[in-house]
Amino acid sequence: MGNERITELTQKIIAGYRVKREDDCSIFFDTELSVLQEGAHRLQKQFCGNHIDLCTIVNGRSGRCGENCKYCAQAACHKTGVDTYEFLPQEEIIAHARANQDAGANRFSIVTSGGALCGQEFERAIDVYREMRRTLSIDLCASHGLLTRSQFRRLREVGVTSYHHNIETSRRFFPEICTSHTCEDRIRTIRLAQSEICTTHTYADRIRTIKMAQSEGLCVCSGGIIGMGETWEDRLDMAFALQELGIESIPLNSLMAIQGTPLEHLAPISGDDILRTIAIFRFINPTANIRLGAGRKLLPENGATAFLSGASASITGNMLTTSG
Repeated sequence: MGNERITELTQKIIAGYRVKREDDCSIFFDTELSVLQEGAHRLQKQFCGNHIDLCTIVNGRSGRCGENCKYCAQAACHKTGVDTYEFLPQEEIIAHARANQDAGANRFSIVTSGGALCGQEFERAIDVYREMRRTLSIDLCASHGLLTRSQFRRLREVGVTSYHHNIETSRRFFPEICTSHTCEDRIRTIRLAQSEICTTHTYADRIRTIKMAQSEGLCVCSGGIIGMGETWEDRLDMAFALQELGIESIPLNSLMAIQGTPLEHLAPISGDDILRTIAIFRFINPTANIRLGAGRKLLPENGATAFLSGASASITGNMLTTSG
């Protein structure tokens, strides 16, 4: 029964219908995975064609983050042994961007650890983006945390067209992975020394940041992580939240549990669950780029199967905290 319904739903979406929260979403779980994948692949071809969008990243500032996200190796309150360094030199970042441009990537992003990039390091980032816009043709993306409206405006002015800021999970589950308490006192000292406020962020903070970036003319790339102990209902909620925000690029990461983080004990999510999640996100967000992120090694052929399940894009390049 579910198989027939998914075929009908696929055709309805192609004709203009959009799945809503109030719809009966049991169809996504009653349908055989292969049939769900087939429908999602039809939607991907209809709305995204045969093009695979490639976004490359460089870890522009690593470690010593004052936030306490349980999945993250870069939080200073976790003992993970991650590399720690300040904002990279301009010439090193531009060399990464040029190499990725020459390899055929569509866009390039500098990603920095921490609640927000500010002060002199933000000014250095502005200088790098300005120089990349002057000397390169690759599209520019940025990922620098909870910025202000004026910072978003300045990024747009120097040529950045897209901003990456994940919501990570559902509104319900978010407090379970980014807890309300602050990190240890030594982390507060580090952040104050950097002239940043030491607070842990909320789900609402992330939504507010996304809407602010959009209001300043930036395309927002936002998704999250699966396999952190959330339910299928949480995954559905994340998919609908992104639909309601009008997100055009949705990276889906599968948790690669890192030793030294509170989630180090979690078993990897199954390949079938990853593929079903990708397909569901395609049905709920049919026109968006569903972007394959971390966890490709959990899938056959290093994630190639995801592109037959609704994925239409991928993050590649420098890995942030794990090797790919």
